[in-house]
Amino acid sequence: MKGSLIVVSFFLAGVLSARQGWVSACLTDESVSRYILYGLMFFVGMSVGGDGQVVRTVREQGIRILLLPFGTMIGTFAGVAAVSLFVSRTLTDCLAVGAGFGYYSLSSLFITQYKGAELGMVALMANILREIVTLLFAPLFAVLFGKYAPISAGGATSMDSTLPVIARAVGPELVIVSIVHGIVVDFSVPFWVAFFCSF
Repeated sequence: MKGSLIVVSFFLAGVLSARQGWVSACLTDESVSRYILYGLMFFVGMSVGGDGQVVRTVREQGIRILLLPFGTMIGTFAGVAAVSLFVSRTLTDCLAVGAGFGYYSLSSLFITQYKGAELGMVALMANILREIVTLLFAPLFAVLFGKYAPISAGGATSMDSTLPVIARAVGPELVIVSIVHGIVVDFSVPFWVAFFCSF
């Protein structure tokens, strides 16, 4: 919870700084966001490449370990498609927002570049909300829907920011599953977002 509040605080500080003119115009340029995005992808790659346990678990589990992340993607898209019936955005715009899977920094930058700042803001808030809901309700999800539910709810964050809460809710035996789930969903974000933004 504390981590999510810090993220929201930095976001609000950024909005306030830009609105008040406290930052240079060059920092709000779209190309700056693109280079920050490249840096984020580099560090994600480093974290995956540096974790040997993840590679070993994937080898042991084989193709079965991919069922949960694909189920998360399908469930997210189904839920977003249902929500799109009640909002004034196109289905593909809604699916692009949902395709962030909780990875707010990456998805919001992508969507801002493809679809504009308004939808990028929606993506940022929707994906931060997904993380906060997981942080608050992971134990309840585990009781009501089973041990894989908190992992799925966390989406891309199940390998990092929501992992401690998920581990307490589901037990240490599913920690590696949660990490692999997060990695697979995480890497799918740029592809899904770009795909849905192309319409």
